Order: sequence, then structure tokens, then C-alpha cells
Amino acid sequence: MALFEKINADILEAMRNREKDRLAALRDVKSKYLLEAAKDGSDPASLPDAVGFAILGKLLKQRQETAELYDQQSRPDLAEEERAQAAHIAALMPPALSEEECAAAVREVIHALGAQGMGDMGRVMAAAQENLAGRVEGKMLAAMVRTLLNA
Repeated sequence: MALFEKINADILEAMRNREKDRLAALRDVKSKYLLEAAKDGSDPASLPDAVGFAILGKLLKQRQETAELYDQQSRPDLAEEERAQAAHIAALMPPALSEEECAAAVREVIHALGAQGMGDMGRVMAAAQENLAGRVEGKMLAAMVRTLLNA
């Protein structure tokens, strides 16, 4: 099942089960998905899952940062709501890769592209981000690519 279809199915389930936080998080995800599709006039269901995972990652990070701000402002009620929504968004994300799995995937990309050194970092990063969307943090990926290209 494609990510957009899963989001729609989860929205219906959350409505049936009256899960307020989950429904709010899923509706926000769907809204961002629709906005992304509207940029180029395409059907949201035709967007690649990699784009959806990027949207999920961005929303997850926003929720976590907002929860921290609410904690700093002594608003534990709002912080808890943000954390609950972040948990629902995180549940849609694919499992994260370990460093070893990330290194193996980056090695495959480097081999497939025939990359020789740091001059190829941009090409390797673009291909690796496409292949590993939502499964590895950007900073970790960049460090791994840099390390492997320098080796």
C-alpha cells in the first residue's frame, strides 16, 4: 500500500476510533502531502513515497521542536499533545537504518555511480537520499558519504 493510501486509511480508522491526537497529526500530514502535489499539479497518490517520507520527517522534527518550546514555557499540556502527535507521525516512518546498514547502502550507491572522490559527493548524496528517504538522518548520511568517499 502506498504511503498516501495508508494515510487516508489511517484517517478513517482514527475517525472511527475517535483518536483526537492521531487524527490531527494525520490530517496535517495529508494537508502537507496535498500542498506538495499541488505545486506541480500532480495527483497526491502519484507522489513517490520518498517525497512523503521527507514530509513526515519535516513534520516530526517540527513537532519535537514545538514540544521542547512548550516545555521551556512551562506548558506541559501542550507539550504532551505535540509529543503524542509526533509519535503518530513517527509510526508512519520506515524503520531507521543502523550505521552499518547505512554504510552498506552508501557503498552500493558509490559503486553504482562509479564515484571516485569528493568531487562526486553531490551525485552520491542525491542518489543516496532518494534511496534512503526517511530511513536515515541527513547529517548522518552526509558524514557517511564524506567518510566513504575519502577512504
